[in-house]
Amino acid sequence: CASNSPRLKANSTMDVGVADNIEDEEYMGILTTSVNKAIADIDPDFVLYDAGVDIYAGDKLGRLKVSEEGIRRRDRFVVDRCVEADIPVAAVIGGGYDRDVAALARRHAIVHEECAYVWRKHQLW
Repeated sequence: CASNSPRLKANSTMDVGVADNIEDEEYMGILTTSVNKAIADIDPDFVLYDAGVDIYAGDKLGRLKVSEEGIRRRDRFVVDRCVEADIPVAAVIGGGYDRDVAALARRHAIVHEECAYVWRKHQLW
């Protein structure tokens, strides 16, 4: 989010700051608008998607309040949007801090589950 580390942020092609404590619906609204704008404006040759889970409501360092279902919706949307636009996409895990390693691993696995879902949905074999 906009208030999280690092305080001084490097400028990139498209920066989207979000408020602390936003939840699933608000997050998905911002994400949908931002991803659609980025695809329209940039027309990427490929997307490298860093599926960080520090957006999770219980994350110790993140400042958002997104549920595990919200993470799932996000990952499915991003991957599906790329596939529907015929843009190759590679997804990697990133971000996410929790002393419960099994819970953290479960959240990181969501992106792989959603890639598999999109793969089957579009019959990409």
